[in-house]
Amino acid sequence: MQSWYHIFPKNPWLSIYAWIAFCILPFFFIFRKVSALEIVYGISMLILFFIAYWLSFDRRGGWRVYFWVSVEMVINIGMTLVFGYVYFSLFLAFVIGSIRSNTGFFIMYGIHVGTTIAAIIFGFFLHYELFISQLPFLLVSVIGVILVPFNSYTRQKRQKLEGQLEDANKRISELIIMEERQRIARDLHDTLGQKLSLIGLKSDLAGKLVDRNAESAKKELKDIQQTARTALKEVRELVSEMRGTKLPEELARVQQLLEAAGINFLFKGDLKSVRIPLLVENVLSMCLKEAVTNVVKHSGAETCIVFIRQTKKELLLTVQDDGTGIPESTLSSTGNGLAGMRERLEFINGSMEMESINGTVVKIRVPSVILHSAGEGSA
Repeated sequence: MQSWYHIFPKNPWLSIYAWIAFCILPFFFIFRKVSALEIVYGISMLILFFIAYWLSFDRRGGWRVYFWVSVEMVINIGMTLVFGYVYFSLFLAFVIGSIRSNTGFFIMYGIHVGTTIAAIIFGFFLHYELFISQLPFLLVSVIGVILVPFNSYTRQKRQKLEGQLEDANKRISELIIMEERQRIARDLHDTLGQKLSLIGLKSDLAGKLVDRNAESAKKELKDIQQTARTALKEVRELVSEMRGTKLPEELARVQQLLEAAGINFLFKGDLKSVRIPLLVENVLSMCLKEAVTNVVKHSGAETCIVFIRQTKKELLLTVQDDGTGIPESTLSSTGNGLAGMRERLEFINGSMEMESINGTVVKIRVPSVILHSAGEGSA
């Protein structure tokens, strides 16, 4: 059941004050009658209508909604024929628009439009002068009966879809966080696990050799020292990646890398027009770094072109070189850091394509729905 201030339609063409006026207006039509019996009947129908109207918003749905809507239809017809009051049809139009079932909506909508028009036609014979005096309002009511249900119905469906999209975006964010944690755990395990095991083994060995062979013990201690330094360096690099990298900063670094390798660097695109959240930018920066590193190591290219473009559908990052290309068997390989790039892109629902045409072309795509949802989540 909804609160009283939620059962009035939030249509832009009628404010809540207009709906309150429609609640008061029936008394004018009822008290035009002279007979006390007709007045009592009218007030009783009025009270019953608003009780049914309230109950028709039962959240449990099912047969209860259709029953109370049917009661309202009967009262609407009676009020139109007896008192010439047709405006309950607008209340009914809003209730029918809130029906969730497609079949139920179209059935009740058709019945309501048909009975309302039929009641107004018969009402002209019974209350000719009254109906002629309010003819413009009757036309507006008929138009409202036809349009309001669809307006409410489509708005309700849109709100439902927006809610589902919001839930999906939250789920995506949770999965991104979960996957990132798993990646960090794997990186830490790969970075520190083996080296710490090696340090432990060499420490045990040095402890055994210290009394028997001092020189060998010193050698093992030096290996331990070197291994510890290497592990510290790798941890620092990992933490540096986790802090995030901006695309302009990464572009400056890859340019320096390419120039140091004697490869011409060309950039196409406008970074000022690119609007992406930090998480996506960090992933793209790491993929750009890996792709350019592959160019330097394996391509033998003279020129490397980086292209960035953002459209309504997606963000496209392309790294192209004019080198020797890559064998067909390598396109699906897990080497050259390709597996790591695909793994990172999966966090943001991105994709990567590789082509070997007059060199190598790496195309990275991120759909716009991910860019918008991640951007709202980080705001």
